[in-house]
Amino acid sequence: PPRPGGPVSVDSLREQIREVPDFPKPGILFYDITTLIKQPQPFAESIDLMTEPFKDAKVDLVVGMESRGFIFSAPMAIRLGAGFVPVRKLGKLPSETISVEYALEYGTNTLEVHKDAIAPGQRVLIVDDLLATGGTVLGTMDLVRQLKAEIIAEPERFVEPDPEAPLALLDQKMAGKKLLLITNSEWD
Repeated sequence: PPRPGGPVSVDSLREQIREVPDFPKPGILFYDITTLIKQPQPFAESIDLMTEPFKDAKVDLVVGMESRGFIFSAPMAIRLGAGFVPVRKLGKLPSETISVEYALEYGTNTLEVHKDAIAPGQRVLIVDDLLATGGTVLGTMDLVRQLKAEIIAEPERFVEPDPEAPLALLDQKMAGKKLLLITNSEWD
């Protein structure tokens, strides 16, 4: 249904997100989404905005990364009529898993997914709430590829990383796919 006051914009949603300087360490500007998601209307509008480019993409599964990625990916899966698959940190899943180590700004971490969560050939949309170094997204993409699924992206609202920026590495590792950025990086 149409929203009162017309269509929602990224800028109007952006205004609902609190910026916290020097968190979790000096020099970092943290985008606190709790101020957005505590409000039903802006939260629903953010899900609508992120889901819209994929409404006709025949998504089988939406994959979300622990833990804030779950907040957006699970409702997106419902809206798309798709299943939801959580990607978790090492040791958090109860059944047989596959894992991948990925780079952080200050070290490494490990992600896991259940081995039977994604079937070969399924169309998978990967969703996270933010992009910093790109390590979590790259690690998740690796897990999805190990399970022989298709990572989808529709040609709407894409941005190509600046070759001078650290994200250039992400673009190269994505094997020609572009990254859908409708999160913090579009608001900078």
